[in-house]
Amino acid sequence: MATRIALLIITVLFYPCSLVSGETDPNDFAVLIEFRKGLTNPQLLKWPETGDDPCGPPLWPHVFCSGFRVTQIQVQNLGLSGRLPNNFNQLSKLENLGFQRNNFSGPLPSFSGLSNLQYAYLVSNQFDTIPSDFFSGLTSLLEIALDQNPLNQSSGWSIPRDLQASTQLRNLSLIQCNVVGELPDFLGTMPMLTALKLSYNTLSGELPASFAGLMLEILWLNNQDGAGISGGLDVLTTMASLTDAWLHGNGFSGPIPPAIGACTSLTRLWLNNNNLVGLIPRNLITLPRLQSLKLENNKLMGPIPDVKIANFTYSSNSFCESAPGVPCSLEVTALLEFLAGVNYPLKLASSWGGNDPCAGFWEGVSCSGGKVSVINLPNFNLSGSISPSLGELDSLVDVRLGGNNLSGSMPANLTDLKMLRLINVSANNLVPPVPKFSRSVTLLTDGNPLLKAPSSLPPSLPPSPTTTISSPTEPVTPETPNSGKPSSFHSSTSIHHNGSAKVKSNHFDKLKIMIIVAVVVVLLILILILLIFVKRRGKKDSTNASTSVVVHPKDSSDSDNRVKLSVIEASQCSSSTGSMLSRARSVEEGNLTISVQLLRSSTKNFAPENVVGRGGFGVVYKGTLHDGMRIAVKRMEADSLSNKALDEFQAEIAVLSRVRHRNLVCLLGYSIEGSERLLVYEYLPKGALSKHLFQWRKLCLEPLSWKKRLNIALDVARGMEYLHSLTKECFIHRDLKSSNILLDDDYRAKVSDFGLVKLAPNGNNSVVTKLAGTFGYLAPEYAVTGKITTKADVYSFGVVLMELITGMAALDDDRPEETRYLASWFAEIKSDKEKLRDAVDSALGADKEEIFNSISTVADLAGHCAAREPYKRPEMGYAVNVLASLANKWKPCDDEQEVFFGVDLQKPLIQLVKIWQDDETSCENSLELDDNSKGSIPAKPAGFAESFTSADGR
Repeated sequence: MATRIALLIITVLFYPCSLVSGETDPNDFAVLIEFRKGLTNPQLLKWPETGDDPCGPPLWPHVFCSGFRVTQIQVQNLGLSGRLPNNFNQLSKLENLGFQRNNFSGPLPSFSGLSNLQYAYLVSNQFDTIPSDFFSGLTSLLEIALDQNPLNQSSGWSIPRDLQASTQLRNLSLIQCNVVGELPDFLGTMPMLTALKLSYNTLSGELPASFAGLMLEILWLNNQDGAGISGGLDVLTTMASLTDAWLHGNGFSGPIPPAIGACTSLTRLWLNNNNLVGLIPRNLITLPRLQSLKLENNKLMGPIPDVKIANFTYSSNSFCESAPGVPCSLEVTALLEFLAGVNYPLKLASSWGGNDPCAGFWEGVSCSGGKVSVINLPNFNLSGSISPSLGELDSLVDVRLGGNNLSGSMPANLTDLKMLRLINVSANNLVPPVPKFSRSVTLLTDGNPLLKAPSSLPPSLPPSPTTTISSPTEPVTPETPNSGKPSSFHSSTSIHHNGSAKVKSNHFDKLKIMIIVAVVVVLLILILILLIFVKRRGKKDSTNASTSVVVHPKDSSDSDNRVKLSVIEASQCSSSTGSMLSRARSVEEGNLTISVQLLRSSTKNFAPENVVGRGGFGVVYKGTLHDGMRIAVKRMEADSLSNKALDEFQAEIAVLSRVRHRNLVCLLGYSIEGSERLLVYEYLPKGALSKHLFQWRKLCLEPLSWKKRLNIALDVARGMEYLHSLTKECFIHRDLKSSNILLDDDYRAKVSDFGLVKLAPNGNNSVVTKLAGTFGYLAPEYAVTGKITTKADVYSFGVVLMELITGMAALDDDRPEETRYLASWFAEIKSDKEKLRDAVDSALGADKEEIFNSISTVADLAGHCAAREPYKRPEMGYAVNVLASLANKWKPCDDEQEVFFGVDLQKPLIQLVKIWQDDETSCENSLELDDNSKGSIPAKPAGFAESFTSADGR
């Protein structure tokens, strides 16, 4: 008996847990039961139905205890759905909660009072509201993540001040959960905070000043809805521990502060898609650990630095050059230094792009003789100071900066400008000293409270010889050499010369005016003579130029992700009337981006009288640049900015930057500003082939002769052959039709509209796409299966040939049923000579046997091209060969060997291909195309390169 009592005592002393293991706290047990009841799939927990002891043994799955209290619940990734109980915060000893990646829904219960909670992960659920006291009393909290929950979706919610009591908080992650308002100041006072992740919310305002010195390592604030977080980035420079900063997709403005060099721990800095201006500071690109720097889609200026950073993106900015490491011109450098002095106003930073202020539209800058002559920025709300860099613009005549908030003193080196005639700095906050300009300079300084009038100068100092005018409304009387004393105008006095001096001054002024007028007249006459000479010489050069038929840039491997215009032979993008591409360099050398302002100016603000066409994309306008070059501007309508339309816009740029051919329309540029999407092409004055075939009577046009139609067919065939088989990649146009074939002054044809182009990655292997194109031209197999090859383009080309022969549109509901679909009707009559003769366009004169024989051959070719089975259709090279042999018969009356764009049609096709390839190689070698002169597409989300072959057809 004594032995048994002894054993019982030992058991009680050494195994106390055995007596309490079945005594889980009743409140904790009740909460767990409520939790299970709220689930729609509680079986996934595998908790016993009858058990009343979660702390075991055995312990319930996913529940962890200390003694008889629940301290952890870990149910992540179980796929649980349902609601959490309202009494959840009665688990007062809870330390760690893992509820992430389930399907919990309904309101979040309050966590108020969970003073032991250290880790709470509720990421990727469907909680729809959060109580106002959720964060109250979480004094032990170290990490909390509520990412990707639709909390308070209609109104949003702000980070409550209760969180300030969580002084040990290290990681706050609230990504994509509808947080609104400004960043709370108190976050900057939390000493242990090292990771702040607030991406994809609706935050606004600026970075709080309290963030200065914060020991953050990770700061994610990217992609805010609405205007986003704004202001400058100066606070970042004080975060010495920062390693990872995602600030893209906001409204940050101002320059990148050079003091960013203090963030020596930075490995990743993403600032793309903001409104940042100014130059990229050297202190940033030399950070020792920086591996990823994204700066695209800002308003950054100056040169692109040549850096060794592994991931450095910078496209769609206002850099002066397109290649890294190339410095800006002296004029641009001086203007950018001036812009820095006035704190880079966004309106100027948006328009001052490129390396030639005189080539495009620079707000407030005018030129004369290719040099900057006027700075005209009155009442522009400029602040800062006037940079001495203006003194480096030796062609400056007129500087107008009145009505701003400029401070500091005027740079003394402005007095060295020999051409300067006027400086207006009135109504600013400038301070002395005022430089002493020559008497030929008119200086307006009225309205600067701190500038002393000349009459108040010490007696020992003579008045400045500069004509200083205190009020713009006062008369200006320049000093004359014979007046005997200088004239001065200021706010308190107005000194006039005697009558004699006035008479002399007036005579002198008249003499100067007469001389100036005479010089101007002589110059105008000389310029007119020079223009006539250049125009005649240009025509001669255009006629005699030796050009190659096929030239295309190498594939792009640019890192800057921006379209560049390779300097190809002028004839590549020219009609027979002149070189469009060579003149296009005046838009912006080496760069296809063109400002909307320039296009508005060239089209008279998209005037209705300049409309030359309309389509699903929008409206096409004709325009004239300042140098006289004619352009066509395709403008996407604001209400058509669908994903489909944007994809077509991107595809058009992508294709035409990869391929160049004289029978493909030449893309001169594009513009992406705000909601504007514009494409700029060479202007082809004769317009679309369709209007010359189907509307020539209505438009009072001359009908196309058979020779012209034959040459048009050959041009189109050559362009399509190039797309299919003579480039490094195989392109399928998908929308070849007569309205997408444009004619120049000499009726030479170019294929246009590449918005539906598909890239065939494996030659003629079929590609599955969504149906796109125009009924009447669609190949049967494509319309039925959605699979497409280059043979679909061959079918469309066959239909175009039928239109050229008959003058009938591919599809016309107004025609009788049997002729409504041109392709099916033509297939029935093409072999019957009499029916074919009746079907030929009456304007062609098919009664002449020579013409009809040629038409018959083309009709036979059209039938082969539009065969129902794809394998029966020829390659485009065959069509070129047939049409070239026919065109060669229509040579000039003097029996000279006919040449089409510099190519002898009598040479065999294989020999022509060899010539084209040789020409292409020599062209590329002579141009020394490097990575920075190759074509690339504008900024597009990763994966666009694959979009040519994606299943959605875009």
